[in-house]
Amino acid sequence: MSEVLISVILGIVEGLTEFLPVSSTGHLIIVNQFISFSEEFTKMFDVVIQLGAILSVIVYFWDKLSPFGRKSVLAKRRIINLWQKTIIGVIPALVIGALAADYIEELLFNPTTVAIALIVGGIVLILVDKDNKRGSINSIDMLDCKTAFIIGIIQCLAMIPGTSRSASTIIGAMFLGASRVVAAEFSFFLAIPTMVAASGYSLLKVGFNLTPNELKILGIGFGVSFIVALIVISVFMNYIKRKSFKVFGYYRIVLGSLVLGYFAYFK
Repeated sequence: MSEVLISVILGIVEGLTEFLPVSSTGHLIIVNQFISFSEEFTKMFDVVIQLGAILSVIVYFWDKLSPFGRKSVLAKRRIINLWQKTIIGVIPALVIGALAADYIEELLFNPTTVAIALIVGGIVLILVDKDNKRGSINSIDMLDCKTAFIIGIIQCLAMIPGTSRSASTIIGAMFLGASRVVAAEFSFFLAIPTMVAASGYSLLKVGFNLTPNELKILGIGFGVSFIVALIVISVFMNYIKRKSFKVFGYYRIVLGSLVLGYFAYFK
């Protein structure tokens, strides 16, 4: 299989799964069991395509994220307040990530851990969504700094591959009273500093010594991830206004069970 095709496939996987509560890292670990680049380049590639997905969030939510332009003073204050809550929410991940990220990667980055985390996360997602009904926090403005910080603590569960950063933040937000839409939106916003920090750290570790061909492969993966993620965000936000998260919970359980079965009997 050509490197370009591998780049496209992995970019699609990242774009499809990064912001859905199904674990993009888990999917990439599983897919990398069958197709991948060299070990070192794969680590960098996975980081770069995550940045492509993050760019899609910034583009899609630009009006809610940017305090610049012709906006009222009140609108600008709301945006600044949103960024304050987002920064507060990312603090736990920065601290725990700095202390334990390398140990977690060494011990837990394997298909079995991913499969178990997918199944457990799927069950929890179904149960929390069932009890959520409508939620008492119906706008980002109603989300206070204390709640944002607690969601940030819960987000740290996503360091276990297969758990899903999106799922952990959505589950945490709904458990604390946020509606599905607010939980999903704050999950997107929280992803920006979280993933930029994690990606920056990973890129510093692996270095930037790249050949022209590797730069081309990275560019393709980045672009594909960005386009697919942008489409997924739009569809997802429209979907959860009318539907629940249960389908994602069932998907996680089925996929996790299949992965456990495959690696138990064929590996």
